[in-house]
Amino acid sequence: MKQVHESAPSALKFKRMFGILRLFLVLSVGILSQNAIALDDDDEPSEDLVLKDDRTCTGCHDEGAESVLTIGKTKHGTIADDRSPTCTSCHGKSISHMNRPEKVPMPSRTFGKHSRNPTEDRNQTCLNCHRGGKQMHWANSTHANRDVACTACHQIHAAQDKVRDRIAQAEVCFSCHKEQRSQINRPSRHPIREGKVICSDCHNPHGSAGPSNMIRDSINDTCYICHMEKRGPFVRNHPPVQENCALCHNPHGTTAPNLLKVRSPFLCQECHEPNTHQGSPGTIDGAYRRNLLARGCVNCHTQIHGSNNPENVRLEDLLQR
Repeated sequence: MKQVHESAPSALKFKRMFGILRLFLVLSVGILSQNAIALDDDDEPSEDLVLKDDRTCTGCHDEGAESVLTIGKTKHGTIADDRSPTCTSCHGKSISHMNRPEKVPMPSRTFGKHSRNPTEDRNQTCLNCHRGGKQMHWANSTHANRDVACTACHQIHAAQDKVRDRIAQAEVCFSCHKEQRSQINRPSRHPIREGKVICSDCHNPHGSAGPSNMIRDSINDTCYICHMEKRGPFVRNHPPVQENCALCHNPHGTTAPNLLKVRSPFLCQECHEPNTHQGSPGTIDGAYRRNLLARGCVNCHTQIHGSNNPENVRLEDLLQR
């Protein structure tokens, strides 16, 4: 009986200790849980990394996603500019994209080659900011009518957009314009490969009021930006020159000299019948002049674009006759 009475306080003492231990374990688990939650919260960036309010996106698209974060090196990532977009400005709210980490669906709007969004919808996202100026004719442009997306040429997240680089721009254009790629490798050409002349010096890919997306209202006005000495006015003008430079020249490149489509005199004879030339066979005197038969017309008519002398020749040539 004495042993039973002595064991009762011991059992009670054990229960108390067990209760204290259990309470301690519960408190420890609670503290650990709170620390775990705090750590989870720390996993999400407390500050924006690149764009305004981008902390939700950069929680996953962090430093490892170089193609995403490099937008900070572009004009789209200029934080000091209030016009700079956010991730959702272009990609939409993308609620399902953020709430399903186990099987992440695509954002509401994507811009890659395999995007399921209509091209018009993607382009309109860009036009929400890029309107007017060089983009004012986009709606009726050749590229818009052929369903070309802005991102087919532009790299939004890239630190250096190839189409805006003078050396790399031509390669972007030639990915579609194959014929022009071959023409710039011909003997007579503009220095496009060297980057001294680029496609956008003459063409506005976003559309224009002129033909062939020229940056001016006509082909001639575009050519006169560099070739000002051909503008005139002259006392005697060459009608084809006034009409269209491309009647005689191919600006991308040719095998004939001076970017001519065909060598002289064959190019000239497309309009000028050789039998009607002064002094040629079939005329009154029945003789032909030197520098006429099988020779270049510009041997005499050196000022073919126009001059202040008769017959578009140099004054010294007239004096030698």
